[in-house]
Amino acid sequence: MTTVLSVPKNEPVIPDCCNIGVIFRVLAGVSVVVLLGLASRGDGWALVLENFIEASMLIEAICLLSLFLLCACRRYAYSHASPVWLQRLACVLIPAAVSIFLLAFFGQFEWFLLAFPRLNTGFILIFTAVSGFCLQQYFELRTRAFSPALGEARLQALQARIRPHFLFNSLNTALSLIRKDPRRAESVIEDLSDLFRVLMRDTRTMTSLHDELHLCRQYLAIESLRLGERLQLAWNTEQLTDEDMRQIQIPVLLLQPILENAVHYGVEPSSGVATIFIDIQKGLDKIEIRVRNSVHRDARLSSGNQMALDNIRQRLKLLYDVEAQLSIRKSDDSFEVILHFPAQR
Repeated sequence: MTTVLSVPKNEPVIPDCCNIGVIFRVLAGVSVVVLLGLASRGDGWALVLENFIEASMLIEAICLLSLFLLCACRRYAYSHASPVWLQRLACVLIPAAVSIFLLAFFGQFEWFLLAFPRLNTGFILIFTAVSGFCLQQYFELRTRAFSPALGEARLQALQARIRPHFLFNSLNTALSLIRKDPRRAESVIEDLSDLFRVLMRDTRTMTSLHDELHLCRQYLAIESLRLGERLQLAWNTEQLTDEDMRQIQIPVLLLQPILENAVHYGVEPSSGVATIFIDIQKGLDKIEIRVRNSVHRDARLSSGNQMALDNIRQRLKLLYDVEAQLSIRKSDDSFEVILHFPAQR
């Protein structure tokens, strides 16, 4: 039975400062505020730009170090329940504390004193604390705004992940095996039970790559009973050790709908042997998964392929922002889905 590792029901309210998209938004937002503040003084644009470049050296350093510390705090909050008020307070105090540290550190150097002769330490503390509070509120409200979209994505996933024909065919397969091979029939029903138990979980739930592949093999085992020797699989996971498989995190039921599409569009229309190629690689902290199947242009099939892929693309965006991508490659005789996402969330 597949073991699924669930994220806490109450996700941390500290922004995901490990995410590239969040880092970019914070740096861009703070830079715009500083630029507008300098421009409001009425100086010429050349002087405003010069002052902005000098101020950016200090502002960006405060932002990056604060983001690094908040990233660590968020990861801690995932594994240790922390009051919401304390998390919000951390978003205010950490930038202020970082600004105090950096001002004390850079204040030892003459070039810094020359660059900022009229630096108001109190103003910097208030600015960084208020900025931390505003950014925390922005990302918290953004997460709440996405909640309806996430709920809609879950409803679409329930409709698109496992087609009704698969359920009916699997039950018919189990019924046909009850008399001649009861043990195999029991195994089919157990695999179906595992599949639908995972199906009903929250789409934000994370699982290990090991367990996701185990679930996919259960699904493919059921399909192989129905399709026989027509369904052939070519797995390439040699680069990953068993420890890697257990440590890498993947959204639950991310890969199974892609394999189901490959079976539906690549194997079912085929009169002969059809092979599905699954290639999984790890590079630094990124995972790449490729699923390739043959194409049968004369086959008359429903056009649900794009809906399922759009659903997966939406889930990746909600979970990883800009750090994950889904792309496809088409040719006259093959269709390939390529996934990229971080090994840890």
